[in-house]
Amino acid sequence: MDDLDRQLLNEIQSAFPVEPHPYRVIGQRIGMTEKDVLARVARLKQEGIIRRIGASINSRRVGFVSTLLAAKVPKEKFDHFVQTVNACKGVTHNYERRHQYNVWFTLIAPSEGEKKRTIRELIRKTGVDIVELPANKIFKIKVDFKF
Repeated sequence: MDDLDRQLLNEIQSAFPVEPHPYRVIGQRIGMTEKDVLARVARLKQEGIIRRIGASINSRRVGFVSTLLAAKVPKEKFDHFVQTVNACKGVTHNYERRHQYNVWFTLIAPSEGEKKRTIRELIRKTGVDIVELPANKIFKIKVDFKF
């Protein structure tokens, strides 16, 4: 990764323009053509440096509720559990951990009632208890590449 890649990542994360030709605008900001920006983005995605490009919406500000959940999933239920959780439309992240609670995931729902219903349904479908770990305070993580 070179300095232009770092500049590009900073622009995408912190100042992505919402307009008809965003990659052209980003290119103008960092001295590249739109075509070059798109080629670099494609390469960075292929290399796994960029996982996805999309809006990051504060779910609470639009009336949704979210929570972190953890489960102790036995080895024999692991694949079924992960497939069931991943199929749930409100699940945004799902991680395997080296811990007694070996699966952690986040859930977003339109209401507290819907969140509770979804958790009950996941427990019913998987036969695995799920522990809710609600946030007391939210910290937004942001990465800027200094060079």
